[in-house]
Amino acid sequence: MERKMDTRAMVTGAILTALVVVLQYVANYVKIGPFPITLVQIPIIIGVAVGGIGMGAWLGAVFGFVVLISGAGEPFFTLNPLATILICMAKGIACGAMAGVVYKLVSKWNRYGAVITAAVVSPIVNTGIFFLGCTAFFMDTVRTWTQAAGMGDNVAGYMFLGLAGINFLLELGSNILLSPLAVRLLQIRKNQQ
Repeated sequence: MERKMDTRAMVTGAILTALVVVLQYVANYVKIGPFPITLVQIPIIIGVAVGGIGMGAWLGAVFGFVVLISGAGEPFFTLNPLATILICMAKGIACGAMAGVVYKLVSKWNRYGAVITAAVVSPIVNTGIFFLGCTAFFMDTVRTWTQAAGMGDNVAGYMFLGLAGINFLLELGSNILLSPLAVRLLQIRKNQQ
């Protein structure tokens, strides 16, 4: 029985990994501002619910890596490749791992509450690390973009409205709506077997 569960977890992990790759590449064509809107966090949340913190961190790492190789981080990569790699990988791994941590804690009381909590935490961590990385490594560039957008010195406003805030809200909403549904469908499928 344990071997069957390990095989099922590996197959699920492989499918979710492929889904992360495909969704991130598709996201490059759906943008608000310079950065794509991604649905990648949904398979990360599913992975957390099915495989735990480790699977969440793995899927987050795949997400970060695909962001790098797909060109989604190009506006920053040309300025500082090392910082861009660090930010992309850190935000990906952290959003998956932290979603896993909160899922594990909350699932002791309620599985769907855990999925929703993880679906909220993942984009907060992802966007939060992105904002911190922009502040630490790319503030001069972001300030220039802010002024070019006609927002004067309102860098915080530009970061939220122009860089990632709208994307964050859309990702948060899609996570909250779709992640519990996907986990429920997996549970129904599991119960039918």
